Amino acid sequence: MKNTVTRALRLFFLITTFSLALLNAQNQQNIKEISGKIIDQKTKSPLIFADLVVNGSNISTVTNKDGEFLLKIPSKYINEKLVIAHLGYEKKELDIANLKSNEKIMLTPSIIELSEVNISTLPYDAKTLVIKTLKNKNTAYSNNNALMTAFYRETIKKRKRNALLSEAIVKIHKQPYASVRSDRIELIKSRKKVNYTRLDTLAVKLQGGPFSNLYSDLVKYPQYVFAEGDIDLYNFNYVSTTNINKKIVHVVSFKEIDGIEAPMYYGKLYIDAKNLALIKADYSLNVENRELSSQMFVRKKPRRLDVYPTEANYSVKYRTTNGKWHYNYSNMSLTFKVNWKGKLFNNIYTLSSEMAITNWEVNDLNKIAGIRNRIIKPSTILTEQTSGFTDPKFWGAYNIIEPEKSIENAIKKIQKRLKKIKEINEEDSSEAKAIVNSKSM
Repeated sequence: MKNTVTRALRLFFLITTFSLALLNAQNQQNIKEISGKIIDQKTKSPLIFADLVVNGSNISTVTNKDGEFLLKIPSKYINEKLVIAHLGYEKKELDIANLKSNEKIMLTPSIIELSEVNISTLPYDAKTLVIKTLKNKNTAYSNNNALMTAFYRETIKKRKRNALLSEAIVKIHKQPYASVRSDRIELIKSRKKVNYTRLDTLAVKLQGGPFSNLYSDLVKYPQYVFAEGDIDLYNFNYVSTTNINKKIVHVVSFKEIDGIEAPMYYGKLYIDAKNLALIKADYSLNVENRELSSQMFVRKKPRRLDVYPTEANYSVKYRTTNGKWHYNYSNMSLTFKVNWKGKLFNNIYTLSSEMAITNWEVNDLNKIAGIRNRIIKPSTILTEQTSGFTDPKFWGAYNIIEPEKSIENAIKKIQKRLKKIKEINEEDSSEAKAIVNSKSM
């Protein structure tokens, strides 16, 4: 009876394993994977954070800091177009069926300079334009509940060497832009590797995880940069006009007025001239006041430690679907100088993160029943885990941001290290079995 049960269990596991393998094979066959690099037609330089969207769907990705991309496309979209767009360049559409791996795609610059005559004929001054844009979220932006699939990556570098690498697939339960309700984030899949020897005795952690990027959505969360009482503390000026997807876009710079001690932001806003929609923002925090800027970021530290930011940079991009704009991509980079009292040398740490929407759907139900255990908090630090780095197919059919060269090399090193550890453990296990078997004879 026991042998019969054992054989049945073995058969069950064999059938299950075979079924899963067959399912994975079928999934791979139903997906067309393309990769390549987006470059400037004239200079041949890589185009960073260019948008790639599968026409007729909400499937998308962005290029990395090397201008490279990887996109997994379900076979049902094989006869559609791949739409490539970048601010200040002409949009390009290519047949997905003809695309292969290692494609080199060139975009043509299309820049319109704003003359002084045009500035004088604009209906609003720069400050009024920004205020009207921020108040226009009910009209220009999506007012549906949406379920967005996103890829998130977080790194911590000690000087130029990676000390932490974390990646995750999340689902963002995006609330309507007209709603005061905050977005929720559901953790689907993640992997993480920390080299604490490189971090020394300092546990540098990025609190907030994906929420740090989500809060850079200035339209949904204007209070983090343009709180209603603070907007009068900024100077706004027209810089130029460019275009994206043949839309006229005004570029407005902003910076705090003179005499402000508290750390405030400065940067550029890209505003659709016709619909008064913010489509892109690049901004930084003024960290000249070392003590006050440190208080904004550092939650906890040892007494003998002096930690302060030297740079804090942010970027957010929006995309339009059916005439409505929505959050699409953001990145942030924080650089800190760390001084231990009594030590001669200091260390520099850079915390970087980015998040890209890779797919989404309207989700009017707005329910999280059954997934509460996967909902993460804004104070979350992603769970430390190393699973998946040895498996090149860890992400399956999910679209991710292609890692740039430095991160790609770090992942390869992690994979080699974990493979070696696995081999050592397997050797130890086989030796243990040999000892048990010899004693049982």
